[in-house]
Amino acid sequence: MRKILVSVPEGIVRDTFFPLETIKRLESLGDVIWNDKGRQFTPEELRDALADVEILVAGWGTALLTEEVLKKANALKVIAYTGGSVSGLTPFGVFQRGIRVLSGNDIFAESVAESVIAYALTALRDIPKYKEMMLREGWSNPGWYNEGLLEQTVGLIGFGAVARHTVKLLAPFRTPIKVWADFLTEADEAAWGIKKVTAEELFTTCKIISLHTSLTPETYHSIDRRLLEMIPDGAVFINTARGSIVDEDALTEELKKQRFKAVLDVYEKEPLPMESGLRGLPNVTLIPHMGGPTIDRRKAVTEGLLDEICRLDAGKEPKRLEISPEAAARMTQHV
Repeated sequence: MRKILVSVPEGIVRDTFFPLETIKRLESLGDVIWNDKGRQFTPEELRDALADVEILVAGWGTALLTEEVLKKANALKVIAYTGGSVSGLTPFGVFQRGIRVLSGNDIFAESVAESVIAYALTALRDIPKYKEMMLREGWSNPGWYNEGLLEQTVGLIGFGAVARHTVKLLAPFRTPIKVWADFLTEADEAAWGIKKVTAEELFTTCKIISLHTSLTPETYHSIDRRLLEMIPDGAVFINTARGSIVDEDALTEELKKQRFKAVLDVYEKEPLPMESGLRGLPNVTLIPHMGGPTIDRRKAVTEGLLDEICRLDAGKEPKRLEISPEAAARMTQHV
């Protein structure tokens, strides 16, 4: 029977990705070896554990699969990663070995897209403000004001998996959608019902501006002071991508002017320092990197990976969760 190694250590993360019924399904596919260290494997421990293993089920914190770590991986055929971006797990050498790489990235993306809708509605409708008003004052005051998402102009920075799912979820709101992404073609515009624009047009004309690019050396601080100063008064800026894509100091200064609102799920330094100037601003909603997947979707990630493994077993191609080396190169990297 083939060997399957689960490198995810015991604890709440493994419990949520591997509920009992998912464990039973995984164990029906082979002889499963579970990480029983109570912590992540060291690179040396992972190297030794990979001997004769055909399928590695990895998760957040798994050691980078360098040539040294893969030294004893004489039978490895599939890596199934319960995380999203594989750039911190699979160097290019993994693909050169002919190993198939699967990731929960698309399932993560759909959940993060859902958070974009939630965050936009939260900011436009001023839900935190009116929640506090009910607690402190008992009711709204005569001058209350809020807005909705229907027919607002939305700007998406980047057009990867999260942005695509966001476009789908925005359909019922009838929002014109503008996208700043260099690789967009006229065919993409027609197929998705979007408009390709420059950064300047997006930042000056959109009510909701949502960030969806990957963090790479090229995108680090690419949302700079110049662009942030263009955001219209009354707009909403949402970041569910990576904090370091934005010049956080410049963003903080601009938000202190209280010209526009922001919902931030990610930050340059995480956890966000208590002394951060973002804390306490009335026009900012701070979320502790919880955009997605929501906890209930973790099982869906693992089940989706198992579906793809079964397709490979049947001689079929994966449907949605395989990561090509080209896709891996475009994913968020540590910079």
